[in-house]
Amino acid sequence: MSTPAEQLSLISPDEPAHQPADDAVRLLLFNAQHASPDRSRRQAAWVAARENADIAVFTEVSPTRGGDALVTALTERGYATVVAPQPSTPDYRTVIACRTSAARAVPSPVTVTSHRAPAARVTVGGHDIAVLGLYVPSRGPKEQRNVAKRAFQEAVTESLPRLRAAFPDMPVIVAGDLNVIERGHQPPHKVFGEWEYDFYDSFQAAGLTDAFRHLHPDEIAHSWFGRSGNGFRFDHLFVSTPHAERVLGCDYHPEAREAGLTDHAVMTLRLGLPSTPVARGEVPATSSG
Repeated sequence: MSTPAEQLSLISPDEPAHQPADDAVRLLLFNAQHASPDRSRRQAAWVAARENADIAVFTEVSPTRGGDALVTALTERGYATVVAPQPSTPDYRTVIACRTSAARAVPSPVTVTSHRAPAARVTVGGHDIAVLGLYVPSRGPKEQRNVAKRAFQEAVTESLPRLRAAFPDMPVIVAGDLNVIERGHQPPHKVFGEWEYDFYDSFQAAGLTDAFRHLHPDEIAHSWFGRSGNGFRFDHLFVSTPHAERVLGCDYHPEAREAGLTDHAVMTLRLGLPSTPVARGEVPATSSG
């Protein structure tokens, strides 16, 4: 652990089960469901075994022993860079783990409870990618219903244009459990207010495209189910709109939930990249004749 604000693991990683791709960004989104140390280690093992998890974003990570176990286990499983901000007071956090060492934490653009919104700059196949992880608070106790949720959502909405401006030419990926649904969600849920739909809309307004909806405009999908059995699409992946046409895949997967590792479906994203750029100062080869 390096600092209370950001922790980049210094433990020498084991040889990863899968080598990171250099022709596409392969990202996996996983809700840790405030897991115990034992379940956190099993989560890390499950994620590390997935080929499509070169970058893994974990939401609802415990600030105590469970979260610490997750960070350690990810490092031991071959994740060379783990960005795991520690809150100053007990609260859930978000973790970004990368198989490559060509990744580093960057300041979060979100100024409210930024441990829920870490950011990283990752190099894949010679291309830089910006990643922002998000875990939006739930509605909270009755006496403070929606106070923390609304404050965080407002901070994220305000930060999104700055995020895009800070990385104007590179792909930007925002991955997280937003605890809101889209307009027209099936089934409809009357509990959500206009301000929550506005939050979802703010991503598009900031130049970010819902990657799942881009590929599956009419598909009904749910990532979490309430006690009544009703489904909610709470987990989302957004890609900077100029790069949306490079989205090769974006899907929900129930296997981890069915195995009892989490109560959410896992999301995956595969984002294609241009051919590896020529190194600075190198003259491109030309064909003869």
